Parts: sequence; structure tokens; C-alpha cells
Amino acid sequence: MTTTFITGANKGLGRETARRLIGLGHTVIMGARDPERGAAAAAALGGRFVRIDVTDDASVAAAAADVAAHEGAVDVLINNAGVHGPHGDPSGLTGADALGVFDVNVFGVVRTVTAFLPLLRRSPDPAIVNVGSGMGSLAITHDPARAESSVVAPLYTASKAALTMLTTQYAKGLKDVRVNAADPGYTATDLNGHSGPQSVTEGTDAIVRLATEGPGAGSGRFVDRSGLSLI
Repeated sequence: MTTTFITGANKGLGRETARRLIGLGHTVIMGARDPERGAAAAAALGGRFVRIDVTDDASVAAAAADVAAHEGAVDVLINNAGVHGPHGDPSGLTGADALGVFDVNVFGVVRTVTAFLPLLRRSPDPAIVNVGSGMGSLAITHDPARAESSVVAPLYTASKAALTMLTTQYAKGLKDVRVNAADPGYTATDLNGHSGPQSVTEGTDAIVRLATEGPGAGSGRFVDRSGLSLI
């Protein structure tokens, strides 16, 4: 049975990913910062809740220790936790604004990967799935035919661009772990005020596909729900 840990799993894409993977037979550990919401989501879906705040080293280490004590290993780590940050006119952005967004979207991934690598390496086929965004693609955000080209969200887009590069670097450096990124597409979630045209089920297609691939599927990819490579 595949054991999967998901950050930011109490709502939106994380919760829907958990629901789908539980339906496919995965043992899903649902990580979230808010203990009440996280526990409620896990109880509703049949997952197990573990508190994790990806901006806090001690919290991430405690989450990994909890999983080590209960499940003993992790086959798939899904780094889904993310924040949007300021949008629109960037003239008033501050360093603190940037640190807040990058601390979750990029540094949080680094913390979680480092803490969970020993658990992943106990799996015969370990995989990491980073939830990226087409908003971090230079090509997509310059394509007038794409909705992403009309959005001004400097810190979110920059953090997701950084996450794509981080994914490819992990893929090169971690030869024993499959590391890929998924673009959910413009999906209706709290992150965008539910303005996206896609449902959360559609938005999790790429994530679920990467989380359920078999050995030899490839590493260092950034794919959308159709399977199209964005690198």
C-alpha cells in the first residue's frame, strides 16, 4: 500500500488530492497548520491528520517524527501548502512581503523535503510532487491567449518560478527519488477567491497522475493536467 503525505491538506487542492488518493487505496497523512480544520478534514475523508507548519523547522521535524513513529516510511510526498501574497500594483511591496510568500512556497518545500527524505528513502519507489503553477512560467505568463498573462502577482509568480527550478535541481541531485512538479491550472480555490474555471477535481489531475506513476516514470518534469510538459 502506498503511503502519501500531503502538506496544506485541509482544504482546496490538498484536500481533494487526499480524497482522490484515499479512493485509490493510498494511506494518506494529511498535514495542515490548523489542528481543528486538519483533524476535521482527515476524519471526513478517512486520512490521518498530522500538524505541520512548513514555515517552522521544529514543526516540520515533529511531523516527520510522527510519521516515522506511526507509518515508518513515506512513498509519496506532496508539497501543496502555498500562499498567494499581495497582488496588483507592486510599488509598495516590502522585503517582509517577499519573505512571507517565499517562506511557504519555496523555503517550506526545502524544509519538508529535508525532513522527509529519510522516510522517503525507506520506500522502494519514492516520489516527491511539488504543486507548482503556470503562473511561474515565463512562456505562459507572456502568452496573451492564457489567463495567466493578465494577472499581476509578483511574489506568487516569482516563488512558483523558483519552485520549478528547485524541482529540477532536486531531480538532478536526488538520483534515488523521483521529483516532479504539477501545474493544477486555473482552479477555483480560496487562493484566488474561487475565480478559476476549473473544479478542484480537475485541478488535481496532474498532481494525482504524478503521485500514482510507477517506477521509471521520469524525474525533473513540470506537467499540466493534460500531461503537457511546461519546461
